[in-house]
Amino acid sequence: MVELQGELMELLPERALHWPARHVLLIADVHFGKAAAFRSRGVPVPRGTTSQNLAMLDLLVARHGIRHIVFLGDFLHARAAHATATVEALRDWRRRHPTLLLSLVRGNHDRHAGDPPPDLDIALFDEPWHMPPFALCHHPQDLDGTYVLAGHLHPVYRLASRHDSARLACFVLGDRHGVLPAFGAFTGGHPIQARPGVRIYLVADDRILALPPMRVANE
Repeated sequence: MVELQGELMELLPERALHWPARHVLLIADVHFGKAAAFRSRGVPVPRGTTSQNLAMLDLLVARHGIRHIVFLGDFLHARAAHATATVEALRDWRRRHPTLLLSLVRGNHDRHAGDPPPDLDIALFDEPWHMPPFALCHHPQDLDGTYVLAGHLHPVYRLASRHDSARLACFVLGDRHGVLPAFGAFTGGHPIQARPGVRIYLVADDRILALPPMRVANE
């Protein structure tokens, strides 16, 4: 658990943020239909990523008693993500969770892909969407008087030893905004660096590991 703006928030190794007091699950950058979009351009990529992402949502909803999922942008990857198989999988999942509230804060890929089909019953918002004490966004930014939770960057951190290295997805929590890792199974990552005043939490298999904080040079 971490405390943000007086709220206890649970960083999940499934690359999601759980807000227990509100029964809310925050998800960034799921990019449904990305593999289908690649295949539409003739790029051979694995199938099954949509099913994998939906199965993970099933697990988290059941495990944590989630009543509301907020997607912090990039729900669909591109217009080709409206492929029949992808949309039908989403509809089947929605039919299994008819009372679950779903909200989407539109991201840059959502503008290109278009909104999800109306029968998915997803409430749509432009950033920032205020859910006090937070402002929910897709793009990381600083806003006066509130703490921003966002995605977009797909942050990963490179752990290196003398003979080996690994890139791990991570949560990045600064003084004024926090960035969630990409939830999607086929999303890639953008390397970030440790900085003073920023907390980095690594996703290591089924655990969250806090990176020791970087100190200011004159401390």
